[in-house]
Amino acid sequence: MSALVARRNSRPLRRKQVTTAYLLLAPFVVVFLVMLIIPLVYSGYLSTFRTTLIGGTQFNGLANYVRAFTDSEFLGGLGRMGLFLIIQVPLMLGLSLFVALALDSGRVRGSAAVRLLTFVPYAVPGVVATMMWGYLYGNDFGLIGQILRAVHLPAPNLLSAQNILGSMMNIVTWQYVGYNMIIMFAALRTIPTELFEAAEIDGASQLRIAWSIKIPAIRNAIMLTVIFSIIGTFQLFNEPSLLRPLNPAAISSSYTPNFYAYNLAFINQDINYAAAIAFVLGLFIAAISYVVQLSTRTREGDGK
Repeated sequence: MSALVARRNSRPLRRKQVTTAYLLLAPFVVVFLVMLIIPLVYSGYLSTFRTTLIGGTQFNGLANYVRAFTDSEFLGGLGRMGLFLIIQVPLMLGLSLFVALALDSGRVRGSAAVRLLTFVPYAVPGVVATMMWGYLYGNDFGLIGQILRAVHLPAPNLLSAQNILGSMMNIVTWQYVGYNMIIMFAALRTIPTELFEAAEIDGASQLRIAWSIKIPAIRNAIMLTVIFSIIGTFQLFNEPSLLRPLNPAAISSSYTPNFYAYNLAFINQDINYAAAIAFVLGLFIAAISYVVQLSTRTREGDGK
């Protein structure tokens, strides 16, 4: 009898808790709907239309998507970002992992200062960072060129069509090594120290400990940085948009897919096709991220 009474008394309390939980979640749900879901639905709606000067806005079905998959400018931008992904992301994450492991080893003097100095570039706004490096890259006025000429060495044109992609890679690497390092370093700090002590007693070197214990233990953190880097690569926008005035011949309006979508929407006023490009780009990023995650899980399963 007492248990039944207790159950009845607990029901109002449970309802109150559930109501409170929904009220606390409501602001997030509203922002999520207004800032993400509704714009996505509206963009999807726009992508199925075509606007012309004579015929006005007409339903176009999937024609914009078919056009995207046969658009040489869009495919060329994807190809450039694919090359960017293959070269820059492994280099950046390799540097981040090296710094994180070095700091976690406890053998780096002034580790707090090193962490701060490595992370500071990420605190610099992307626009400011790109403008700063654009000044350094300048062929006639840039600091890099002036230093090389001062020591009687040839100064390469870092803003030329042949070098501009590498120059962008350098900007992104400089800015995000610290960000990824912090993620990896935080994951390293959660590993029980008993594992390292046992390995050292068995005679394992620091390199062996890092390779066999630390890196496998932070696999999820590394995968997180990989996914973030894939998304960031195909959304590259600040670098081409801000460096283009310095050498318009080297950076076209479709140099990256994100920059292409922006120019389509706000320069060419082709909002419908720009929306389709954005959706195709989003699906492409999701597909690559899924393949990377799937391949990692497959390797883990084979390892087991």
